[in-house]
Amino acid sequence: MPQLLDASRAAWLYPFRGIYYFATHRFLWPLFKARLVPLLILSTFIYVLLFTFAYLPQVAFLAIFQGVGAWVNGAFLVLGEGAAIVAGLFEAFFVDETLVDIFDAVLINEDQEELILTSRVIYPEQGDPVSRLGTPTTSAVYAPFSLRQILEFILLLPLNFIPVAGTPMFLVLTGYRGGPFHHWRYFQLRDMTKKERKESVGRRQLQYTTFGTVALILQLIPPFSMFFLMTTAAGSAMWAADMERKRQQQQQADRRPLGEYHDEMPA
Repeated sequence: MPQLLDASRAAWLYPFRGIYYFATHRFLWPLFKARLVPLLILSTFIYVLLFTFAYLPQVAFLAIFQGVGAWVNGAFLVLGEGAAIVAGLFEAFFVDETLVDIFDAVLINEDQEELILTSRVIYPEQGDPVSRLGTPTTSAVYAPFSLRQILEFILLLPLNFIPVAGTPMFLVLTGYRGGPFHHWRYFQLRDMTKKERKESVGRRQLQYTTFGTVALILQLIPPFSMFFLMTTAAGSAMWAADMERKRQQQQQADRRPLGEYHDEMPA
């Protein structure tokens, strides 16, 4: 249990662990090839356009207030704008379904099949976790579309105008708001109420903030933003699996008869 607890505290590592997990588990690769290679090309095109036509004008404006630092903050500003456009593309091309499949497949591979069975059909025959995924029996959403979150993202972009501290503030505040959305699917599988979700996030707000901040930084790396969104889904599922194992262990400990503890005590 201490090992799982330490892993939960180091939530910021899960986006990186998701990259390694995605790279070393071949059953996840077809999910990338099937739908997102064309979008990868399209996102590259978007970033090229933004840096060609929007970067220098914004650097020139920022230089009035920041001097040399405008080159760095201008880059983050353009990357943030690109990330917002790419997020819109994700919604337009229904990529959320792919993220659900990644999340569920990782949970199955991490021996959490019972959790998935509450929401979708799992084929019993032998095969890799992706091939065993059946049709969802309830609404299956990795992260709900949130107009509020998009508006907050856009409203926070001007923080990059602030010298030195502006960009870190933008990343952390965006991570604070966006981090919990990466576990929306887990909350859904646990059939949590709004109050239960709020309490769960409140207990781990710092972890969700660090997770969301690292996830955002990865998604600001062109042209791999969409690839890192998928690997982050794998990382969030790994974190959910660790949380679920810890919860199950705690439930087993709570159900143990008092006599078992006495038997383990030294004479």
